[in-house]
Amino acid sequence: MKLAIMQPYVFPYIGYFQLINAVDVFIFYDDVNFIKGGWIHRNKLLVNNSEYLFTVPLLKPSSFRKLTEIEINPKIYISWRHNFFKTLQQSYSKAPYYNEVLPLIERVLKNHISANIGKIAARSVMEVCEYLEIKNQLFFSSERFAASQNKGRTERLIYIAKLLEADTYINAIGGKKLYRNEDFNKEGIKLEFIKTGEIEYTQYSNEFVPNLSIIDVMMFNSKEQIQIMLNRYELI
Repeated sequence: MKLAIMQPYVFPYIGYFQLINAVDVFIFYDDVNFIKGGWIHRNKLLVNNSEYLFTVPLLKPSSFRKLTEIEINPKIYISWRHNFFKTLQQSYSKAPYYNEVLPLIERVLKNHISANIGKIAARSVMEVCEYLEIKNQLFFSSERFAASQNKGRTERLIYIAKLLEADTYINAIGGKKLYRNEDFNKEGIKLEFIKTGEIEYTQYSNEFVPNLSIIDVMMFNSKEQIQIMLNRYELI
């Protein structure tokens, strides 16, 4: 059984969904500390043929608090959401799949003023997985593995993998700096890292802008096209 564990992100890039698609069980790592300056609550869209950073407003974000403890800022969120959808309309209304994708985004952002960022981010991922027909098991670490929070970074991943009887653990490519194959191998678990291949598609008639949110991918590509993209990776 193949396992991946990663913090939830709001409408992340396609590589995140390649990781989910590559495993049997995916765990949202939502009971770890929030990363200030990270990508949990923000990503990039295409605006005026250039990348544009959007950021979901949070209430007192802190690297000393867990994702489950970081809430949306209710005083700012409604106006931010209005402007966000206005930006989507201005930037993507002429994209071929705008009308198909917009309701998905609305389901994620319309009714979550009092939610924590971990739940909203995970919701965005789950909605996209349903849309793309990625059908594997999704769990939250805060709900099923909270008892392992006192373990070290590598130790906790191995503990969860063994608990689920996973024989392969797949991590994003950035994890090569954090995790060692020998630590997993000695526990009978194969460690692999997923590296996204070249992905390019038509964004209107302009020069391609890479590494944007999955929102951009869905606006310009059919489900079938994206499903092909999900397999453009290598495991190393």
